[in-house]
Amino acid sequence: MKEKITILHNSRCSKSREALNMICEMGEKPEIIDYLKDTPTAKELTKIIKMIGVKPESLVRKSENIYKEKYKGKTLTDSEWIQAMVDNPILIERPIIIKGDEALIGRPPESVKRFL
Repeated sequence: MKEKITILHNSRCSKSREALNMICEMGEKPEIIDYLKDTPTAKELTKIIKMIGVKPESLVRKSENIYKEKYKGKTLTDSEWIQAMVDNPILIERPIIIKGDEALIGRPPESVKRFL
């Protein structure tokens, strides 16, 4: 049986759209989660971070204004970074591709092909 593929997606992001198109061109029909509207819980985000194999801070988009205004230069615990992303989902790096018990940040989008 084929493993389900899920993408945490932001339709306004060109890299996220590119990754989604690539997945669909490969014949896959992913579950699309608009994480800005359907934000993962702290528990879900913790699981995704473990699946990717990174520290929570590595998943934070440091180019976002909210990061620069509220978090730049601060030292937070892993759980505080996770809560910051739950409270401000725009901070979550995108896209995130999930397949089975593995996940990947889909940047560059070409990495999605290797992952799937």
